[in-house]
Amino acid sequence: MTGVGVVAVLSALPDTFTFAWIVAILFAAAWVLDHYGYPAGRTLAAGTWGLFGLFWLSMVPFFAFEHQSYVESILALLGAPACAYAGYLLYRGRASLFVLTRAVALMLFIYLPFETIPALTVAGLALPEPRQVLIEIVATHTGILIDLLGYAPERVTSHEGYDAAYQWTLEDGHTYRVNVVLACTGLGSMAIFGGLIAAVRAPFNRKLRALAVSLPLIYVLNIIRTAFISIVTGNQYMHWQPDLVLAMFGATNPYRVSFLVSDRIISQLLAVVALIGITYLVARELPELVVVLEDVLYILTGDEHDLTEALDLPLEPTNREK
Repeated sequence: MTGVGVVAVLSALPDTFTFAWIVAILFAAAWVLDHYGYPAGRTLAAGTWGLFGLFWLSMVPFFAFEHQSYVESILALLGAPACAYAGYLLYRGRASLFVLTRAVALMLFIYLPFETIPALTVAGLALPEPRQVLIEIVATHTGILIDLLGYAPERVTSHEGYDAAYQWTLEDGHTYRVNVVLACTGLGSMAIFGGLIAAVRAPFNRKLRALAVSLPLIYVLNIIRTAFISIVTGNQYMHWQPDLVLAMFGATNPYRVSFLVSDRIISQLLAVVALIGITYLVARELPELVVVLEDVLYILTGDEHDLTEALDLPLEPTNREK
């Protein structure tokens, strides 16, 4: 397909969240069909993996040009062929990939309500958006940490209209507002682990232990990350090589350099390392997760891996799917 053809296909796709809901519903339908023994479940799951790859391909321009994130752009670009390959492997008979299929469906069902459910009025009571509640809680905890570290920015309204931003006044009198957004809450990472843990077949008590290991740790690390970015940006502590950084990200505002360095480079790279570490801790509590990790490695490398032995994980009775 030519570049023009790719652009035409991407432009014809539904909006991001509608597309994500479609993928989630189709994965769930495939899961149900497979559970009841219908061969169509495998075909539907394989085709939906192809759609999921198209979804990630459609996200590359957003991550690259609007979000200005090299890490997320590269991951989305790699995710497109990886998803297509997962669908091919599943269709060809790698049934263990149904665990990952269930996990992705659950991840999306955990994450999407926070992105798409609007403010509601129930029995005359106005309820805020779920995303607003979560973002403002994180903003409050971020502010507590900032205060403990000896800084005192002004808490103001964010660009989304929430009580979730901190305004800093620089030495030259310029003010800079750092917004707390949904990406600062750790929801995406928590949805990943929530989906993975719920998808594997294991005793409920060990699933709870795995959740207790992963979710609080993700939340705390995100509070630290958000406070770090706010402090560094608000005080311009990482105004390093501004011309180079602005050119790298296609930005023009010199006051944004510290944000780009602290968030788009340092924090996002460290987040990848942190997620790998958390995955190891979760796998020690829930060895059944290994089937998913081995499938992911097979998709990426084309080789089979025995992670139970390689990571010295405890042996537990499992119902691994073959």
